[in-house]
Amino acid sequence: MTFHIQRPDESIREVLRDQIDNLTKPKGSLGTLETLALQIGWIQQTLSPSLNQPHNVLFAADHGIVAEGVSKSPKEITWQQVMHFLEGGAGVNFLCNQHQFVLDIVDAGVDFDFPKNRGIIDLKVAKGTRNYLHEAAMSEAEMDLCLERGAEVVSRVHAQGCNVVSFGEMGIANTSSSSVWMHFFTGLSLSQCVGAGSGLDSDGVRHKLSVLQQAVANYHGPATPHDIIRYFGGFEMVMAIGGMLRAAELGMVILIDGFIMTNCLLAASKLYPEVLCYAIYGHLGDEVGHRLVLDYLQAKPLLQLDLRLGEGTGAICAYPILQSAVRMMNEMDSFHKASVTKYFV
Repeated sequence: MTFHIQRPDESIREVLRDQIDNLTKPKGSLGTLETLALQIGWIQQTLSPSLNQPHNVLFAADHGIVAEGVSKSPKEITWQQVMHFLEGGAGVNFLCNQHQFVLDIVDAGVDFDFPKNRGIIDLKVAKGTRNYLHEAAMSEAEMDLCLERGAEVVSRVHAQGCNVVSFGEMGIANTSSSSVWMHFFTGLSLSQCVGAGSGLDSDGVRHKLSVLQQAVANYHGPATPHDIIRYFGGFEMVMAIGGMLRAAELGMVILIDGFIMTNCLLAASKLYPEVLCYAIYGHLGDEVGHRLVLDYLQAKPLLQLDLRLGEGTGAICAYPILQSAVRMMNEMDSFHKASVTKYFV
């Protein structure tokens, strides 16, 4: 699938900056809110930005590498948590309710037959990826299908009036795939990229690192981003890449969650670098490696709450800060309008 992502026109930046600097406040005194307002106005190419109908798209899938004991959680947690999301009692549910996000739950490749008509968007590619310790996680056709289906979901929510989207995931062992992608795409050692995931102890982390080191050593394919994504990725992760790329193509604001979604954005940027223009980073998570990948992307996260749940929760927590930035642009007076003397240069 080909995406046509353009860097937003730079010519509006100076006008946006002038408007922000002439609001009734000392220059720069609203800090990150000013930076966010500038970015959102730049993305939307307007001096009056808006955030409409936010959605959190949560992709779920199983991973073949789970058979190697790289996660503390058993595989069945993936489908059980998806059912829990439907019942409304999970972490992502209360945050979506609080901040008025629509939650879209997508079966990208869970090894379970979900009941029909329960609200799950069925885009299952297969019942989990293959074990990349021994073979590619997915075929070329499966990867292409993931990109297409992730993009399709974002096209749907955009058609419903959404212009700001966050992405979440559910997939036991997906921190392993994220760590391998991070290793290849940043050049950092695998040991710097591998953490506890859902709660491994030190022995568990050492075992996880050993398995992933062997998987990387077994890989003899081309070092292209496309093949690295395909060989070590998860269906839910590649669908998130497709969703991010489509969101950028449509000029939407993309709110990035934690370690896994940051590495999905990293992978997406290796295919289409311009996608980074549309990304706002919700938080710095508690998974080892998250700070390093954020540093690699030269990204400044909005929150640091020691979150490591995933599901899009950290991104949704950060959303009110975006709302404040937009309200600043639309509701604060200028010095001229308020008849206040501009008291700084």
